[in-house]
Amino acid sequence: MLVLLPPSETKRAGGEGPPMSLDALSHHELDPVRKELLDELVELSGDVAASRTALGLSPRQDDEIARNAALWSSGTMPALQRYTGVLYDALDVSSLTGAAGARATARLAVGSALFGLLRAADPVPAYRLSAGSTLPGRPTLAARWRPVLEPVLAALATDELVVDLRSGSYAGLGRLPGAVTVTVLAERADGKRTVVSHHNKSHKGRLARLLAGTRAEPSDAAGVAAIARRAGMTVERPAPTELEIVLPL
Repeated sequence: MLVLLPPSETKRAGGEGPPMSLDALSHHELDPVRKELLDELVELSGDVAASRTALGLSPRQDDEIARNAALWSSGTMPALQRYTGVLYDALDVSSLTGAAGARATARLAVGSALFGLLRAADPVPAYRLSAGSTLPGRPTLAARWRPVLEPVLAALATDELVVDLRSGSYAGLGRLPGAVTVTVLAERADGKRTVVSHHNKSHKGRLARLLAGTRAEPSDAAGVAAIARRAGMTVERPAPTELEIVLPL
């Protein structure tokens, strides 16, 4: 089983690993686009105003531009340690130890606007690039990633079940028909349900933690739902590969 996570805008600073090396990453089919994007971000960082526009930053976020300037020289850390925020707090991967920690390292991956696909231990620097960013004079990130990323994802899906927890913009960088998808819904007292963003990331992080550490090896959405239900989640399966986590509002 592979659990595909979204990245986060917020990332830990620093890193004690060696500088960025594409050789240290998994899925080398993605390296040509990775190198293009890394070089383009470093070049773009020399124009602060253009960087702010392309990356959607305010003047108070100029440290993000400085991070991009140092992409090839700054220290790295494993991808799952680099990302922070609500989903990654709920995942709390560092507390999964022993056999559960080894399963998490093998099962967890991150969809990235800069790197396409990262495995848990891939060493990366801090950076700023979102799925919706468009670099000056270049095609959209989706147009650049889909031709190379979709075959990689499809190959992975032939060997194992993929649970795709990416947000819409990141799923758009590399589509994966047939993956198990998850929606978080809030149910009011009158039975009406709405998609909620407030709890979405935390519950997806909680589900990712369950799937990362479990000894079970689910082969379909029903198996994923069973793991979540055993942990007390209310989960429904409206379609063969779709799951809904239902929360009381």
